[in-house]
Amino acid sequence: MDTDSFIMMLRRFIARRGNVRLLRSDNGTNFVGCDNELRRAVDEMDDEKIDAFIQQQGGDWMKWKRNPPASSHMGGAWERLIRSARLIFSSLLENHGLSLNNEAFLTLLTEIEAIINSRPLTVDTLSDGVSELPLSPINLLTMKSRVVLPPPGNYSQNDLYSRKRWRRVQHIANEFWDRWRKEYLQTLQQRSKWQHKVRNFVIGDVVLLKETNFRNDWKLARIVDVSKDDTNTVRSCKVKTSIGIFARPIHKLVLLIESEDETTAEQNASGDD
Repeated sequence: MDTDSFIMMLRRFIARRGNVRLLRSDNGTNFVGCDNELRRAVDEMDDEKIDAFIQQQGGDWMKWKRNPPASSHMGGAWERLIRSARLIFSSLLENHGLSLNNEAFLTLLTEIEAIINSRPLTVDTLSDGVSELPLSPINLLTMKSRVVLPPPGNYSQNDLYSRKRWRRVQHIANEFWDRWRKEYLQTLQQRSKWQHKVRNFVIGDVVLLKETNFRNDWKLARIVDVSKDDTNTVRSCKVKTSIGIFARPIHKLVLLIESEDETTAEQNASGDD
């Protein structure tokens, strides 16, 4: 993407979402070029009159913060999400890219956007069946309380050869969901087998269930009971969700928030009953 393309993309974003107060990015040449281009455009105008008008409207200039060069780690969450999505998306395009026209490609990108933005951000109401779903980025972007669900229907490999391009896109989006969900969960919790002792799950831990296959569906739960083997290692747990209590093995759980009971956690990790 060159400078012109990025400026037009930024204008589309602002036209849809509204004015931007803070923009963060790395030091990509297109970002630096856009910043310089916009500064030159501002210099062509009467800053005092524009500033007075903006202050009257209760707004301010868009601020742009760029990370230092060669410091992609400072991008934090967005860099990690971009990397995970890009690796999977690139492999999908190698297999299915020729079957997508421009309209189908843009639709697939939008479906992927909905998948990534549907991940949960909070866990406060996970055990309350009548409360709203956990807050996710898409709630903040759309100002709606529900995540975007896929269209009804079963989409299979055969849809890749269908003349109905919308079904083709949905099948590829399902492939992205399945791969991204698994790879994203791996970044939340690394388990090195037989290398060193790790903390056991304890009652009160908030976890993410790895079993769902329904797109954009993230099941959160709280551990209410644990089962140990002869070595005092937790092998399975009972988890409470908004619809009931279920038993699950630990390899189907991803720890999100540790229990606030520090004493229980320390005793469990040290092997004390």
